[in-house]
Order: sequence, then C-alpha cells, then structure tokens
Amino acid sequence: MTDTPAATPTPASPAATPSLGRRLELTLRALVLGCLLAVVFTAANTYLGLLVGLTFASAIPAAVISMAALRLFRTSTIWENMTVQTVASVGGSMSAIIFVLPALVMVGWWTSFPFWQSVAICILGGVLGVTFSIPLRRSLVVKAGLPYPEGVAAAAVLKVGSRGAAQTESAVRENKKGLGIVVIGAVVSAAYALGAGARVFAGEAATFFRLPAALGGGATGLGFGMQFALLGAGHLIGLAVGLSQLVGLIIAWGLAVPIMTAIQATPGAAEEAALGVWAEQVRFMGAGVIGVAAIWTLLKMAGPLIGGLTSALAANARRASGEVLDRTEQDIPINIVAMISLACLVGIAVLLAVFAQGTVLAGSTALLVVGGLIYVAVIGFMVAAICGYMAGLLGSSNSPVSGVGILAIIVASLLMLGVMSIAGVPADPSIIAYALMVTAVVFAVAIIANDNLQDLKTGQLVEATPWRQQTALIVGVVAGAIVIPLILDLLNQAYGFVGGPAPTVEGTDPLPAPQATLIAALARGVIGGDLRWDLIGIGALIGGAVIVADIALRGATKDRIKLHALAVGIGVYLPAAVTTMLVIGAVAGWAYERWVSKTAFADVGKRMGVLLASGLIVGESLFGVFTAAVVVGTENGSPFALIPEGTGWPAMIVGVIAFAALAFALYAFTRKRASEV
Repeated sequence: MTDTPAATPTPASPAATPSLGRRLELTLRALVLGCLLAVVFTAANTYLGLLVGLTFASAIPAAVISMAALRLFRTSTIWENMTVQTVASVGGSMSAIIFVLPALVMVGWWTSFPFWQSVAICILGGVLGVTFSIPLRRSLVVKAGLPYPEGVAAAAVLKVGSRGAAQTESAVRENKKGLGIVVIGAVVSAAYALGAGARVFAGEAATFFRLPAALGGGATGLGFGMQFALLGAGHLIGLAVGLSQLVGLIIAWGLAVPIMTAIQATPGAAEEAALGVWAEQVRFMGAGVIGVAAIWTLLKMAGPLIGGLTSALAANARRASGEVLDRTEQDIPINIVAMISLACLVGIAVLLAVFAQGTVLAGSTALLVVGGLIYVAVIGFMVAAICGYMAGLLGSSNSPVSGVGILAIIVASLLMLGVMSIAGVPADPSIIAYALMVTAVVFAVAIIANDNLQDLKTGQLVEATPWRQQTALIVGVVAGAIVIPLILDLLNQAYGFVGGPAPTVEGTDPLPAPQATLIAALARGVIGGDLRWDLIGIGALIGGAVIVADIALRGATKDRIKLHALAVGIGVYLPAAVTTMLVIGAVAGWAYERWVSKTAFADVGKRMGVLLASGLIVGESLFGVFTAAVVVGTENGSPFALIPEGTGWPAMIVGVIAFAALAFALYAFTRKRASEV
C-alpha cells in the first residue's frame, strides 16, 4: 500500500507566487463569492456525509471556480482567489457537524433541527476552532514540515491559474479545461443518480449468502454502491487509505460477520442475518478500532504538539515586546484572539444554561455550565491541535475527525455519569442530550481546526496575510452554519435517519448517517449502562494488532507501505457497499495516475483527476439535496420513478455496465483534456 494520496498532485510551476501588482486580498467580492460557494459545498457535503459517513475537501474545486469567476474582473489577484477558496472550504467543512447533530433527533430530544440552537452550536464551536488553531499556525504550518497534501495542491492550482504576469497560455487553458471537467463530472454523476431514481439503473449491486455447513454455516455478503460520489471520494482518499479500508472490510465481512452468525446460529435469510449482526454488533467492534487508532495518534503527536505550542507562545511574546513581524507572519493579535474566544465561551455558557432549564438538570445548571466550559476549553484545544496535525499529515479528507468525535462522546457521557452521582439525579433523556450537545460543540472545534490549518498552509505558500485569511475563515464558519440546519431539516423530512423518527414522506429509504448513529448509541449505552464494552474491547484488541502490523510494515519497507489503523476501523464500521466502492475508487484513482504518470502532462493530469473526483461528488450530492426538496414538495417517495418495482427490468446488470462504461469514459476524457493543456 504505497502512501500516495490521489488528492496530492505535484505542485506545478511557477514555484514562486506570481507578481500581481496591487495586493487585493480580503475584498467584498471575494467574500460574497466564497459564501455562495460555501452554500453549495455545504449542501453537497451534508448529503454525502449522511449517506456514506465521509465528506470531501472542497478547496481545489472552489479555487478553480473562483479563478473562472474572478477572471471577469481585470484587477483580480491570486490572494482574492485564495480568500474565496478559504471561505468556501471552511464552509463546506462545517458540514461535518452532521456526524453529531442528527444524534439529537435519533435519541428523540429533537424532532427537527431548531435553527438558532443549531446555528449557535456551529458558530460558537467553529469560531473557537479558528481561534484555537491560530496559535498553532507557526508550529504546525510553518515549522513542522508536514505535507499538507490538499493545502499544497490548492496552492499549486492557484499559482497556475490566477491572473498575473507569470501566468502562461497553458495555465489559462488548464484553468478553463479544469472547470469544464468539474462541470462534466458533476453532470454525469447527477445524471446517473437520476437514472437510479428512475429505476433504470440500480443504485447498488449486492448478494448475500450462507457458507457451507463445513465452514460453520454463517451468513455474509458482497456488494458495492454504484454511486459516482463514492467513486470520487475513493479517488481522493488515495490507494494506501483505500486498501487499509479493504482490510477492515475483510475483517468485518470475511471474518466477524460469518463467524458471529455461525456461533449465534442466527436464523432467517442470509441478508437479514448478516446485516443484523453487522449493525448491532460488528459496528461496535469498528468503534473500538477507531478509538484505539485515535488514542495512538494522540500519543504519537505529544512531542510535536508540545514543541509547537512553545514556539507559538515565543512568537507571541516577540510581538508583544514591540518587534514588527513580517506581513506573512501577522496573525490576528493574541489579545483579540483571547477576546473572541472568551465571547464564544460566554455564548456556549448561555446555550448550555438555557438547555438545562425545564429538565431534571435544572438544579445543577451551575455545575453543568462550569464543567461544560472546562470540557470545551480543554478538550476543544486538544482536539484542535490533534486534528490540525492529522490534517497536515493525511489531508483534511483523510483526517479521522470521526474518531475524535467517538472519543469525545464517550468522555462526555462518562462525565455526565459523574454529574448524575454528584447531583443525585436519575438517568434521563436530557442527560444523554446534554452530552450530545457538549460533544457537538467540541466536534465543531475539531472539524474547523482540521480544515483551517490546511487553508493556512495554502496561504503560506502563496504569501497571503495570515490575519486576513483568519478573518475569512470566520466568515466561512458563519456561512456554513446558517445553511446546515436548513439542509438537515429538508433531508430529515424527505428521508429521515436510521434509528430516528420516520420521515414525513412514505416510500423513501432513511439516510444511514453512520457516525451520528454510532455516537447516539454510545451516549445511550454509557449513560444507560448497557453499552457493549465487550465488543468495543474486541475492536480495541484488533486495533492494537493493526497498529503493531503497521509498525512492522513501515519498518520492513522503510515507510513505503503503511496500514492506517483508523482507515481499517472505518472499513469495519461503514456499510460494505460503501467501503467496497471507496476501495474501487481508490484503485481507479491510482490506476489513472499511473496512466498519466509517464506522459509529458503528468502533473496537469493528476490535478485534473482531483477535479474530476470533486465534480463527481458535488454532482450526485447536490442532486440528492434537490431530490429531497422534490420528495418533500410532492410528498412522493419516488418522484422520478419511470419503471415500476417488480417489473423484471434488469436494473442491476444495466447499472453495472453503464457505471463501468461511464467511469472509464470520464477518466479517458480527463486524460485527453490534460494532454491538450
């Protein structure tokens, strides 16, 4: 498993930032365009995250769209394009809060998503994610030597495509053709999703079966989701992560499910038995793997984090002593950072205090607020550092923020058990909901810090002014936060979530929302005292074995072959059809890069591949949101169906052929366009 993420195209010349004359950076037009793109990418990522438990980094497609739009203005600069990309990227990243927020619906505390409460959780936690990551910029972005794959790639795209004296004719062509590839990928992806909605194509190919009695008679299955969004996501995660997920898939469906269904003599059809054991038991083993992987990452990062914080504090002391820092070293002053952070903590205190009123927790409001603020401040800063480091190491798309969320809900739930003991209150749904609320705030800190440092790396490479970019990051948080509850409400009405209340429209399949489902189950299990710690323990042992295997592989191959423990856990935890297509996408992306690697346009071809993958994700995801609106508006669960169910139309066979043909055609088209640059 060679660790060469597909999302990391080699930076292209010019190596230095183009000389673009007057410095226009944090402009109104850049902020407005960035907010518009943030709305689009937030909607796309919200749907994708609820469908497959993954989100994608939107920095590169946002940069391409920005360069095409701002080219209409003769005075546009590379720094304006970077501002657009920053706002759009952080807004799209904010959508990862859906790994937690739907859990409040699943446990029955919310029936919908209260707008102002949801927005407050996102903005207060998200802005803290910005302020907590500012002191880490010098240590983790400038000095740590981390690869920051998506940040470097976005900078390369900006340098190639932005207007300026150093821009070549080929750069102009690449910009135009890159935008065309994003659009074509999006159209094809949405068109296939429409065909699946019309029942012309199947959305999934799967088969379940029982093993021979000699092998125990257990049940298992094989399948893959024929969704271009998954193909694109697989391309972006890269071969090493994709094959690590394949290991998790084999552990879950090749070992755990057939063994456990055989031991428990699970009755019924093979599909029912296999899916039941996986959902109710094997997924908790996946949670154990993810938890151990997250803890291992934290332990490995302890040294670099301590050194980074020391460096950041020293830089702040130099500034306070009157030393004038270079423009590219000017962060938002630390006193303003402290004031913004304090304002956010006050807002969180109000949010938590209001939540407690009218519940069994009302008498313990002071304890809950003080404890909640300490938890958010301490754990929040820790996860900001952890996620920022992981984003620098693996990329924002590959960074395991969901593992951080799992650890955060377990810690929050255990702390709530302490509150119950001190206050003498019984177990109550409000206690579970409070743990989820605090975890949502901490998770918002994590996901924004995960994205911010990636964006700040882009800014460093194009010589942007840090304080202006940090201001743009805050704008992006607000833009994304406003959209999220609206999209969540729409999707909840149209589809609902697995484990939650039924949707308002009959005939639709609930969205899996895998992380939120697991986080809700963990909160219920810890506070209710019936969590399957035995299964989580088995998963932890598997995670430990994977870590040992990874260390051995890295040592034997001089770090060329790696086994990402977190990716293995996600492979156990996600539905098989999702994981299989992600693996196929990772292999397809690797094969495409091999295809173009020996050509004269290898670097351009790799960047174009990233744009194609991004377009595939955006197209299907936005179509999913559009479909939700049509479902709610028409109260028809299958608004695009042309072929009635049970007609005998071979949708699966037709779908497999069409999907494979379209995928090959898209990659061939992308390669051809790259050759024309």
